[in-house]
Amino acid sequence: MNAKGINPGRRRRLIIIGISFVVFIYLVQLFMLQIVNEDYKARADNNAFLRKTLYPSRGTLYDRNGNLLVFNQSAYDLMVVMKEVHPFDTLALCNILSVSADQFKKRMVDIKNRSINPGYSPYLPQTLFTQLGNKEYGVLQEFLYKFPGFYIQDRTVREYNYPNAAHVLGYIAPVDKQNIQDDDYYTTGDYIGKTGVERSYESILRGEKGVEILLRDAHGRIKGKYENGAQDVEPVSGKNLTLSIDIELQKYGEELMQNKLGAIVMIEPATGEVLCMVSSPTYDPSLFIGRQFGVNYKELAKDPFRPLLDRSLGGIYPPGSTFKTAQALVFLQEDVITPTTAYSCFGGWPLNNGRPACHAHGSPLSLAPALGTSCNAYFSWGLHAMLNNKKKYGTIANAMDIWRDHMVDQGFGYKLGIDLPGEKGGLIPNSQFYNKQNKRWNAFTVISIGIGQGEVAVTPLQVCNLAATIANRGFFYTPHVVKNIQDMSLDSLYTTRRYTKIASQHYEPVVEGMRLAVAGGTCSGAWMPDIEVCGKTGTSQNRGHDHSLFMGFAPKDNPRIAIAVLVENAGFGARMAVPIGRLMIEKYLKGEISESSKWLEYNVKEATVLHSALQKN
Repeated sequence: MNAKGINPGRRRRLIIIGISFVVFIYLVQLFMLQIVNEDYKARADNNAFLRKTLYPSRGTLYDRNGNLLVFNQSAYDLMVVMKEVHPFDTLALCNILSVSADQFKKRMVDIKNRSINPGYSPYLPQTLFTQLGNKEYGVLQEFLYKFPGFYIQDRTVREYNYPNAAHVLGYIAPVDKQNIQDDDYYTTGDYIGKTGVERSYESILRGEKGVEILLRDAHGRIKGKYENGAQDVEPVSGKNLTLSIDIELQKYGEELMQNKLGAIVMIEPATGEVLCMVSSPTYDPSLFIGRQFGVNYKELAKDPFRPLLDRSLGGIYPPGSTFKTAQALVFLQEDVITPTTAYSCFGGWPLNNGRPACHAHGSPLSLAPALGTSCNAYFSWGLHAMLNNKKKYGTIANAMDIWRDHMVDQGFGYKLGIDLPGEKGGLIPNSQFYNKQNKRWNAFTVISIGIGQGEVAVTPLQVCNLAATIANRGFFYTPHVVKNIQDMSLDSLYTTRRYTKIASQHYEPVVEGMRLAVAGGTCSGAWMPDIEVCGKTGTSQNRGHDHSLFMGFAPKDNPRIAIAVLVENAGFGARMAVPIGRLMIEKYLKGEISESSKWLEYNVKEATVLHSALQKN
């Protein structure tokens, strides 16, 4: 022990421990800087390399006949590496970009805000402005040397050959914070499908990014490719899609629906392929290209007629008398009626303020004539008979739930599963629903669902699918708008038959009733001398004027087309929906509108019903 009382061996150990502790701290700090701290790593790499993302070409879209619908055009993004920015002429850059100084300053601030721009690093390229035009690109390329830290990134933007099918095609827009968190493929400034096919097939359309690694010198100047490009990764283009849509048919449907609210859906029964899907009003998809996207979107969002709503699959309506075909099938399957069962009408069920609530026709009627004349009483009596059959069902609740299950099997009450976002399921009530609404409900209190009113709610897509199911005599394919994917097969969901639990023989009297409806009944306006059309009208009650509906298929045997038309606030189905349906069927099956139908086409195109929608809704 020395004079100070400290053992030399112990002192040596303390010194070693102290030195070891300091070394440990340095090692931890070095680990944090080089391994954990991304900014340090990015800064070190960025001193020597510039990693330039190579964006793939997005897959193109074609219609069923090979017409190019959506393709790509060159565009350019202005990128900035904040740590490389030196004093420059801000006003000059703003003039080139056609933005104000305030806009430029705000954008520079937003880039540094990690709540807006997750993963921000001052050492990595950040997107400043997107979709520069060719003129801006040309000028900027010439004077880029005056703006240190700024770079041009090659991109592509969507271009459209037709101003149609906006809801089907969808649009792309910059990714948001949630997109980046959900999928590490995306970084700030990337684009993603937001609606339509662009969204539902995003992972197929987007392709795979590549990267080009460039060498820098000590002054940050580009000196060429790293290892002569050996470490570069080429981008992989997205796959092309062929849609089932017939763009000429789609265009014609949109023309017929101008100045009207509603939808047209047409399906090929043999495949489930959607031939057209019109939602009116609509918009030109090219409005969502370029830097005016935000302005145009806000204008459309403020429109009282709601052009951004896809009414074909997202609009929910009472089906009206089109629903009687589904009712008839349930009643036949459950032995409530036979094709020869007759019910008396006496003006309808129930009486409407003492006046007949039905169409003028004979009484009593069997099933097919009841469908042909759209007899309200027939289907009200049928539902009453089913719900009150205690011998078979025990309770009205059990009967209601069996009725509801049959409706679900026919494609109602839930989403069908079309390959587009935004589909609604509608509503088919069951006993539990009525128990919550009214503890003392009975067949009379719910009788309106027998004629497609009351609590029943459907989409135009579901009504068209019902027409396709009847056309096929008992099965349907899940409706879909993509016919073919480059080098891939379709999901089996769209190629597998979905059968109802209704025997196929029960469809024949329903088909006959729909034939009678066109041959001389409520939708005789759909009759054509050389095409045997089967149809059913609908007039669904609404807060304002009634909605006009038509559904059908053609030809009667070996049908090629199923259709549903809904025009809001247009009154009787025969007034507006039937003429539109007739013209659409003729257009598709014949390829053109005959001279004898030109007067009808003119009247439909000239008709306007928007004013009543604003007044009554």
